Amino acid sequence: MNAVKTQKKVGIDLYKGVIDDSLFDEVVALAKKLKDVRVCHVNATSYGGGVAEILQKEIPLARGMGLHFDWKTVSAKDEFFDVTKKIHNGLQGADLKISEKEWDIYQSCNIDQVRRINPNDYDVFFIHDPQPAEIVSCIGKNGAKWVWRCHIDTAEPNQAIADYFLKFLNMYDAAIFTMKEYVFKGMEEDIFIIEPAIDPLAIKNRHLSHREAANLVRGFHIDVTKPLVTQVSRFDPWKDPMGVVDAYKIAKKEIPELQLAMVGSMADDDPEGMEIYEELKEYAGDDKDIYVLTNHDALHDIEVNAFQAFSDVIVQKSIREGFGLTVSEALWKETPVIGGNVGGIPTQIRDGETGFLVNNVEECAEKIEYLVQNKDAAKQMGRKGKEDVREKFLLPRLLRDELRLIEKILG
Repeated sequence: MNAVKTQKKVGIDLYKGVIDDSLFDEVVALAKKLKDVRVCHVNATSYGGGVAEILQKEIPLARGMGLHFDWKTVSAKDEFFDVTKKIHNGLQGADLKISEKEWDIYQSCNIDQVRRINPNDYDVFFIHDPQPAEIVSCIGKNGAKWVWRCHIDTAEPNQAIADYFLKFLNMYDAAIFTMKEYVFKGMEEDIFIIEPAIDPLAIKNRHLSHREAANLVRGFHIDVTKPLVTQVSRFDPWKDPMGVVDAYKIAKKEIPELQLAMVGSMADDDPEGMEIYEELKEYAGDDKDIYVLTNHDALHDIEVNAFQAFSDVIVQKSIREGFGLTVSEALWKETPVIGGNVGGIPTQIRDGETGFLVNNVEECAEKIEYLVQNKDAAKQMGRKGKEDVREKFLLPRLLRDELRLIEKILG
């Protein structure tokens, strides 16, 4: 298990005027009350994907408020992440089997992490997602409070895989899900529903002028005089990247100058990403108006920001989605979003008001056409979307909800 270094501290005062005063006051009061509590977050990787992105910002904010928050990641070989990717897909409903050998690899790695962590160093552990979930069974609770945080869509899990996890999930003192529909049947501990959040102060979410965004997007050879549709996500079959290409091709028949950018990053714990990336490039064919870009193309947070801010439309056409931080990121930039009508996406999009929820490729294409051809309506949707994000999906609200949970389980 590896300790993660982050920016040391971020002052809560920086959020004044961005969040409501009542939220500001509550999170400050909770931090004062819990300043002596030692908290450790554990997840699979320090880079790539929503969990790492949240913790990169939450830990410095917590420390800036005087809280004792640490962050550790799993140390494992590639074979472990091959297995946990299958587990991840299975918990989202994929029809697959985990062999006895694969379960042994999974358990052995969790046992191995125990040698690198001392439960006596912390009062509360937040264990994120399936990868390190069995640690509690391997190490024992040892007087600490344990919280399992599930970020994925487990509304219809592969039951055989869910049953394996239920053997030790009930050892936890509490569990957090993004939606009540995701709670495993048979879970007995306290259940908390807490939605993820974005950091408005992050480079990815800071304000860019139209000119700044255009200049950054132009650097990837995109014609900034023509309409642009973008999806920002991992290269993952659950994000339906081929479906996005299909929707674009339909819309392009009505809007010949339309361009599509598929923007993603390769995560350390996702061995499937490169395979999907290569398949997507092949699927796009020789269409010169489709751009498939990754962090290997010098695409970093500021460039992702530019694509989200400059695009006429952001698409998140997932067929399973725990939450989808990219939806709130785009709405924060006042860009309307077309999202798959699944998982946590409908909690962020008010259909027809801040964007559209779609159920298939044809609906997605129709809404792309509408938003590109009705710019005033698109701008109005984007403005409403930003206010929704300000109210519900900014980082201090997430920290407040977790502090409330800590206060409750510590009595």
